[in-house]
Amino acid sequence: QIVYSQWAFIKGSKASQAKVLSILDEPVNLNTNKYARFSFKNNINLKSVSFKYNKSSENILNSINLKIYKGEKIGLVGKTGSGKSTLVDIIMGLLEPVTGTLSIDEKDLSFKKNKKLLYSWRSLIAHVPQNIYLADCSIAENIALGCDVDQIDFERLKEVSKKARILEYIEKNPKGYYQRVGERGLLLSGGQRQRIGIARALYQNKSFLVLDEATSALDSSTELEVMESIKGLSEDLTLLIISHRISTLNCCDRVLKIENGILTS
Repeated sequence: QIVYSQWAFIKGSKASQAKVLSILDEPVNLNTNKYARFSFKNNINLKSVSFKYNKSSENILNSINLKIYKGEKIGLVGKTGSGKSTLVDIIMGLLEPVTGTLSIDEKDLSFKKNKKLLYSWRSLIAHVPQNIYLADCSIAENIALGCDVDQIDFERLKEVSKKARILEYIEKNPKGYYQRVGERGLLLSGGQRQRIGIARALYQNKSFLVLDEATSALDSSTELEVMESIKGLSEDLTLLIISHRISTLNCCDRVLKIENGILTS
């Protein structure tokens, strides 16, 4: 039975293996500088956006109309399965609407017609998900993810760590920023992992910050401190916060509710 179960596992994994191998054969280009000319100045505009994952399924989103102005702080609430994450993925340019349009500064963000703009828009976004990925390296390398150690700006590292309320933990640690976090952050608590994720997003200094349940593992007082710090960030920063806690959204200019794929204010 054990041999059979292992054989079935190998058999069932062949399709995934083939997919991974095909991806490995694709050319890699991590240079996003060529897309950095675009500057977000005015608004993000969704017009009559609907979405479903396949032709036979029901719509996840139905005729969403939403305009987010540069510098606005927007809160988004809704039950599990209501379409919050799908809407955010569309705004970030990760999913394309089935019907309707997404435009940035009145420029259509089309997957087929305007790929350069699409890549430019993605390069302006910092996204903090609920489950933070941490590599098995130091705290500094995880916050400044993608930077060589000798290129890390430690002054900025300290600044964003303070805003994310992780600085006290780092400075109490004998190894400080060089403390290893373990595989996927195994040596840290859930709250510490989330705060490192928030510090990472702030370190990137992007124009658009998305917090997707990013403070769910924090206690109420720490969450309040983090949100107060985020509230004090640049007025040019556009912020979208997804949360189940209404108290998290007190810093927002507007709070929107999504229910059964329909957006209401």
